[in-house]
Amino acid sequence: MMSEIEIGRNKRGRRSYSFDDVAVVPSRRTRDPEDVSTAWQVDAYHFDIPIFAAPMDSLMSPATAIELGRHGGLGVLDLEGLWTRHEDPTAQLERIANASEGEVVQVLRDAYAAPVQPELITARIGELREAGVTAAGALSPQRTQEHWRTVVDAGVDLFFIRGTTVSAEHVSSDREPLNLKRFIYELDVPVIVGGCATYTAALHLMRTGAAGVLVGFGGGASHTTRETLGIQVPLATAVADVAAARRDYMDESGGRYVHVIADGGLGRSGDLVKAIACGADGLMVGAALARAEEAPGAGHHWGSEAHHPVLPRGHRVEVGTVAPLEQILYGPGLNAEGTTNLVGALRHAMATTGYLDLKEFQRVEVVVTT
Repeated sequence: MMSEIEIGRNKRGRRSYSFDDVAVVPSRRTRDPEDVSTAWQVDAYHFDIPIFAAPMDSLMSPATAIELGRHGGLGVLDLEGLWTRHEDPTAQLERIANASEGEVVQVLRDAYAAPVQPELITARIGELREAGVTAAGALSPQRTQEHWRTVVDAGVDLFFIRGTTVSAEHVSSDREPLNLKRFIYELDVPVIVGGCATYTAALHLMRTGAAGVLVGFGGGASHTTRETLGIQVPLATAVADVAAARRDYMDESGGRYVHVIADGGLGRSGDLVKAIACGADGLMVGAALARAEEAPGAGHHWGSEAHHPVLPRGHRVEVGTVAPLEQILYGPGLNAEGTTNLVGALRHAMATTGYLDLKEFQRVEVVVTT
């Protein structure tokens, strides 16, 4: 039963939980970490680890996407980012990293003022394909109509439509909105859409034919959506709600499985563990990978919300540089802060609770710790 809390005589609200509010409970059985599998598959694409790199310029360049792919994960390029606006964005990245707090918004806006160049979209996806890794790229819903054909013709393997929030029922009085169901049906590549944060919104996105949905709203390290718009959904509750939509959609569709990917608020290894425990299949990680020595942001992290021309809803944050990407993923860990050996921590948690694979681990018991 859902319980609501009375905020005042005229308003009630459902209690929701972040990953800080929940914890995983050990079971009667334990296993050796070497026996645990962290592999999963989206459509025809197999991955050794459930970690996707968020399409953000502070952590993903073509080079880092290729490196993550070779380590068993998936790097998703922002196809509206600096790498598709500039032939060589090195100077822009340096200016963003070195900008003072007072000037960083304008520096970001200047860097992203250049138009997206279709030929650079083709070139960046081509770099991934030539390296032999899964080629994945993301567009916002606003830019999908304009650039999707270029993306598909370039040979993208997985296509992400990613925004702060993506609706299957967007209404506009001045332009025809993207018809997700028709769009996804006509494409020959798997499409992953989001974000969403509720059962109903996720169920509608699943009905469009998406291969996966991104779950999250305003929860990442660089977001200020809660402060700016007053909107945020704690991610533990959001993931659990969307996992319920996945279950009910399987019954409705006769067995079609849609992957649930937690997106945002996954800064430390314990957050990754709890996201899977709440029902996520995959993990879209930002700040945790922005700490890599290879990350283009040089210890800084920002998203597309930070350079919005009218209403910024994010900022550049300093996350620091802790280790090479391989060590962040596979260790050895440098400290007990959960910033290195992310995969090792996930394997250890699964072994401690007695589960062999990610799908089994979604059944683990959790408790509320607040």
